Amino acid sequence: MRTHSLPVKFENSSQKMLAAGSRIAYSLLSLPRAGKQVWTGPDDLAAQPCRLRYAWQARFDDEDDEDRLSSLIRDGYPRSFDSNMRTIPANAPVIEFRDVAYVLPNGQPLLRDLNLQVQRGETLVLLGRSGSGKTTTLKLVNRLLNPSGGEVWVNGAPNAETDVIRLRRSIGYVIQDVGLFPHFTVERNIGLVPRIEAWPTDRIHLRVQELLQIVGLGREIVSRYPYQLSGGQRQRVGVARALAADPSILLMDEPFGALDALTRDQLQREFLLLQERLNKTVVFVTHDLREALRLGSRIALMEAGQLVTVLPPQDFLRSTDPLAAAYVQAFGEGLNSVATRGSE
Repeated sequence: MRTHSLPVKFENSSQKMLAAGSRIAYSLLSLPRAGKQVWTGPDDLAAQPCRLRYAWQARFDDEDDEDRLSSLIRDGYPRSFDSNMRTIPANAPVIEFRDVAYVLPNGQPLLRDLNLQVQRGETLVLLGRSGSGKTTTLKLVNRLLNPSGGEVWVNGAPNAETDVIRLRRSIGYVIQDVGLFPHFTVERNIGLVPRIEAWPTDRIHLRVQELLQIVGLGREIVSRYPYQLSGGQRQRVGVARALAADPSILLMDEPFGALDALTRDQLQREFLLLQERLNKTVVFVTHDLREALRLGSRIALMEAGQLVTVLPPQDFLRSTDPLAAAYVQAFGEGLNSVATRGSE
């Protein structure tokens, strides 16, 4: 086993990754034979042209694999490879659940036979009542939980074969109670992952300022602590922290559920604008049909640990599935306007 450093010219890369001295974070994929690994760049490096060269590093058992992968990259940077070193098509799902089950240690099943795909750039909403398996499904993506059966694939590879630390740092995670460190200032909270990734201090500072603007917060709050913020401000800081390292995937577990109605409405509007601008792949958990219709590209309805149906908002409203129809009836009138985001 040896390590080989190969300079690679990225013709397309994210403008935000181009600060002098920056390093691109790589995801670990396992190759078929034991002891073989490949590092590939993040999936969202396709926004702006650049001519910078970065050090690309991989380990190989033999010259043939090294030559093959080098030629693939020089023919045009592939966003990622599967376990057989084949490039993954751009229309391949970013997240995929394949016959996934999850059972508690006491034998109680929480998920059964879950087959679900999340496409690049969409907001997939997991809708269901408490205990339906929504949060369990979300936590399987970044390996806060591991499936009892089946596989979860992220960016073209089983996430069980990906370094768990690298996996989690490449996925933004927003939860209902925010989870900000109370003894960290706003700036330290937002800059946590970039600091762990050893970004230069100046770059972290610039990124924090940029994210505050993106989520609608003023620069004057950078030195404040979480207890000095309103609920809406804390939630915005949580979103900014999740976006700090520019992940291509966001996991959001009822992020607006604990807020008052006015603040919740405002943050939902801001989320739609943010998603239109950043085009992340988002998995969003809620029990609120109105929120699901407003924010989702598709709605995955769950009940008792099983997937019932997956439909776009307008199709969900017309669904003849008994459970979907029961949701529509329970939430009353005005849902069509929510689903079309006020365009009708």
